[in-house]
Amino acid sequence: MVGTIPNINLAYLVPAFPLMGFLITGLAGKRLKHNQGGIIASAMIFFSFIISVVLFYLLRSSGQDSATITLFNWIAVGNMNIPFAFLIDHLSLTMMLVVTGVGSLIHVYSIGYMHDDERVNSFFAQMNLFTFSMLLLVMGANYLVLFIGWEGVGLCSYLLIGFWFKNPAFNYAARKAFIMNRIGDLGFILGIILLFFTFKSVSFSEIFAQASLMHAGGPIITLITLLLLVGAVGKSAQIPLYTWLPDAMAGPTPVSALIHAATMVTAGIYMIARSSILYNLAPITLNVITAIGLTTAIVAAIIGLRQNDIKKVLAYSTVSQLGYMFLALGLGAYSSAVFHLTTHAFFKALLFLGAGSIIHAMGGEQDIRKMGGLRKKMPITYFTFLAATLAISGIPPFSGFFSKDMILSKAFEHNVILYFLALGGALLTCFYMFRLFYLVFFGEQRLAGAHPHESPKVMTIPLIILGVLSVFGGFLNIPSLFGGNLSFSNFLQSAVSSKVSEEISSTTEIELIILSLVLLILVIGIAYRTYVRKANLPARDGEPMSIWSRIVVNKFYIDKTYMILVEKPYSSFSNFLFNKVETKVLNPIVDGIGEATSRIGILTRKLQRGNMSFYFFAMVAGILLFIVFILTI
Repeated sequence: MVGTIPNINLAYLVPAFPLMGFLITGLAGKRLKHNQGGIIASAMIFFSFIISVVLFYLLRSSGQDSATITLFNWIAVGNMNIPFAFLIDHLSLTMMLVVTGVGSLIHVYSIGYMHDDERVNSFFAQMNLFTFSMLLLVMGANYLVLFIGWEGVGLCSYLLIGFWFKNPAFNYAARKAFIMNRIGDLGFILGIILLFFTFKSVSFSEIFAQASLMHAGGPIITLITLLLLVGAVGKSAQIPLYTWLPDAMAGPTPVSALIHAATMVTAGIYMIARSSILYNLAPITLNVITAIGLTTAIVAAIIGLRQNDIKKVLAYSTVSQLGYMFLALGLGAYSSAVFHLTTHAFFKALLFLGAGSIIHAMGGEQDIRKMGGLRKKMPITYFTFLAATLAISGIPPFSGFFSKDMILSKAFEHNVILYFLALGGALLTCFYMFRLFYLVFFGEQRLAGAHPHESPKVMTIPLIILGVLSVFGGFLNIPSLFGGNLSFSNFLQSAVSSKVSEEISSTTEIELIILSLVLLILVIGIAYRTYVRKANLPARDGEPMSIWSRIVVNKFYIDKTYMILVEKPYSSFSNFLFNKVETKVLNPIVDGIGEATSRIGILTRKLQRGNMSFYFFAMVAGILLFIVFILTI
């Protein structure tokens, strides 16, 4: 291993600890007592976080922008030489800190949440493997190492979403996530292959160095970036490959927090930000990303308005927020996208863990129409959930305000219509989040027989820490308008090549902030009046509703469309192949070949009589026949 910074080789310990935790909890799971597996798994992720912090200070104190650590020479075939190497720079360090920091809190929370599960040690083994895969993804120095982690998180998500595999619906959700991610992965693989044929390398440094000398708009670069985008769309749940993410709620709530906040769904954002030099050369692809991101943000927000499952509301919220990150990427504001990724990790992990605390207190109930009145009975969950709701709504000075404001500012600079559409999506987000908040915590308790109570400290302490991050996380990137210098964006400058300036004029920004803040307060007031003052409840299942409401409740019938156009024809074709082709054609052919071989064996066996004179006769006869054959040709 070669490193240019003293002690930078410690980086290999970051993924090594979760891998060690997976092996210990996985292989010795039955020998560990009930909470020991969770403690070991949580400690391993925390150790990785500590090493990540040390690496941050090592890189910062060195005055260098990056360091490459080669573990071993991985693939050497002809002129192709691909090392298994890690790249430690400002972007990978940011992701490492987010993955291990938020991940360790989710692991600790899981000790309490999964306490009574009979397969708890298996759960923590899979969580550690998931984190290991995500760290490989963000630390890889080339696209192949990144791809190993990419596929690893896909596999682990399948295992974790279907963790409670005795429920057929959960297994279906796991398969759906796995298959839809494979669709995106096909595009990603083709993009990597085309990268190698174009640049004769898959290493980031070599590809980006060559790409920086190319002209923008070339067909090869456009095709490469579009293929990589297909992978990002699948992994980060954008239209049209987003429907797997809401169904991923089938897994335990800590899994939802891990997948939706800090890890898997952000992989596509990270990959595009990492490849910013390539995407800056493909304006067509950037326009496609902008369109996909904005459409996804608005459509998912509209669907979220009518969801009544607390985890489904948060799931569509995740899809919508990922749309805003894609919007920032499409506008060339890569640092803004990564900043929103970071703040989103704080408040969305908090929202999911808060939802888990609520579900835990309500005896497994997830329907917000059956909740209410939890404000006084769960004060810690209430205040931390409020902080996260204010953050995702973009209320200052909470973290989401700073990151979302940067994206809206970039949209305004690009196109006024784009800005107002993005602002509309933000207002929808604010409304459905406060709809959720008011229905859960205000009013009277609506579930008879429930005895809600605050969760144990092992669950509430992570909520408090994430609550603090949700409140103050935005101060990592304070703009000059508020006396800052965009330190987060400046930190990422050496790792991502933003196409646009990260700031606009102070006057314009003040006007935009005042406009959005007034509208957000108005939306919060409307939600309060609807769900607290008037105590209106969403329509029960089966109750009459307008055509538009029915369309939204059925999620624009996109899932059903996929079922009609893809799933049912595929299933029918598979059944036809099995019942007609395999059963009636292939099976008889295979059976016939086997039977014929057996009969020939029986016949030839009769020639083996053990008589030496017969063997000599057969040998001489064979020689004579061979001579005759030679003489006649």
